[in-house]
Amino acid sequence: MSTPELSVLPQRPSAAPPRPSADYLRAVRWVKQLSWLSLVWMGAEGTIAIVAGVLAGSIALVGFGIDSAIEGFASAIIVWRFTGSRLHSHAAEQRAQKLVASQFFLLAPYIAFEAVHRLITGERPDVSWLGMALTASSLIGMPLLGIAKVRLAHQLGSPATKGEGNQNLLCAYLAGAVLIGLGANAAFGLWWLDPIAALVIAGVAVREGLETWRGGGCCAGPALLPTNDDCADDCCDK
Repeated sequence: MSTPELSVLPQRPSAAPPRPSADYLRAVRWVKQLSWLSLVWMGAEGTIAIVAGVLAGSIALVGFGIDSAIEGFASAIIVWRFTGSRLHSHAAEQRAQKLVASQFFLLAPYIAFEAVHRLITGERPDVSWLGMALTASSLIGMPLLGIAKVRLAHQLGSPATKGEGNQNLLCAYLAGAVLIGLGANAAFGLWWLDPIAALVIAGVAVREGLETWRGGGCCAGPALLPTNDDCADDCCDK
């Protein structure tokens, strides 16, 4: 009795990843350029704010500086996300999204604890003219960066990019709160506005962290996605 021969089916070549559209690649270039700009800005701003906050004893200003440092790291994450083969990687997008979100949660507990401690002990911060000048510059510049990144995030379908843009917008809100606290302390001696501003920072950070972790609901248009799907990732979850 003869043994039947087994036929070997030819293997199909694996499909190459779809080629991103020109609009998608253009949006990626803009995101990376804005993230590099943020990285340099946040590095300088964070260093100056922390030094000024320590010298003045202002927990709100120190918190603002830490937030700036966190934003700088988030910018580096976005550059990493859109470099090389990760441009097509849904896994890289999810990893970047979680990393950006987790940094909000690093900021909030420290700032909240220090703010409550200052309110209980009545520790008064000194006047910081450098801190006021720094926060005023962020109040003007950060909304421009944040709005641009959020718009690009919707084009790219990238919750991580939207989270970074929201961090820039958060920086502007915090700059306004810190500026009010520093100004009121300098003009009227209202020292308690400084820790109150810090508590505002902590609360907003938790909210933005949760939104970024969940994906924040930014869905790209089909023309910009590197696939033919109308919605290729969790960014479209409502």
